[in-house]
Amino acid sequence: MNAGKRYNPLEFGIWTRRTFLFCFIISSIPVLLFYWLKWGFLSIPWQPIAVLGTAVAFIVGFKNNASYNRLWEARQIYGGIINDSRSFAVKARDFLQEHETNAVVNKIFDRHFAWLTFLRYQLREPRVWETLSGKQAREYMEGHYKVPEWTEELKDAVTPFLSKEEFDRLMAKKNRASQALALQSAHINELYRDGAITDLQQLQLQQSITSFYDQQGKAERIKNFPYPRHFSSITTYLLHIFVYLLPFGLLKEGAAIGLGTALEGYSVFLLIPLTTLICWVFITLDDVGENSLNPFEGGANDVPITQISKMIETDMKEMLDRKDLPEPVVPVNNILM
Repeated sequence: MNAGKRYNPLEFGIWTRRTFLFCFIISSIPVLLFYWLKWGFLSIPWQPIAVLGTAVAFIVGFKNNASYNRLWEARQIYGGIINDSRSFAVKARDFLQEHETNAVVNKIFDRHFAWLTFLRYQLREPRVWETLSGKQAREYMEGHYKVPEWTEELKDAVTPFLSKEEFDRLMAKKNRASQALALQSAHINELYRDGAITDLQQLQLQQSITSFYDQQGKAERIKNFPYPRHFSSITTYLLHIFVYLLPFGLLKEGAAIGLGTALEGYSVFLLIPLTTLICWVFITLDDVGENSLNPFEGGANDVPITQISKMIETDMKEMLDRKDLPEPVVPVNNILM
């Protein structure tokens, strides 16, 4: 997540420089052929291209709207995890006050931190449809920020929260986050059988576990279900058809601009910056939407799940006056992970 006011023009220019160069080339070739070789047949009517451009604008807008909805839903999911974690922590602390000295509450808290850690590592696993494999995204990431889940081994991150037995058991599972919640649930039921909590207290704690399962499932739905490929594909195809045809559709009008003026014969060259700008706008708008479709992939516009997880850990530990607080996650070049 960008935690600054905005991306500055230099960042944006570097990020889109390949797009700009591509647009400049495809805008220049028809103009040069039209001017030097006098290939007037290259000029095509602009009206069909205008209709196509309108359709492309609608479909790119639809994609960007869907992209924002996925991003905002992901943030709402982690907002729910924050709220549910705090209420779960308060209930566990207050229901088990007499057990606090024998580390029962601390064990429950630590297991919750393990769940948060497993979940964020699972959500950072790459998928084939995500955009970070592209040069544009990779170059920006390498020069501006790092993804903590890719620089620190999972076992190092989760070991402080689990006993060796629990660690070995969970690391052998495929969905470790789900299994961590299952261990938490089994422990709560054991406390009930031992008489440490009442049936009503057990019910409230189990409801919290259920809510964590629900939030995890919602996050996994976004992670594992891409923006529908047919929508993504048709957007890309129509966009590129429009971009390639646009310079040809404006050749006649560009040449006519300078008739009767000092620009006569040369005004067609004004199309190069004009069509470059139009093509750059359309492609960049599509790229902005594409880079927000997967809010857990590790991109610069992701939901900051690492920072949120560490914040939850800090809040819960301070409820017990623990001193082993995690280092806060701070923005690096305005990027917060």
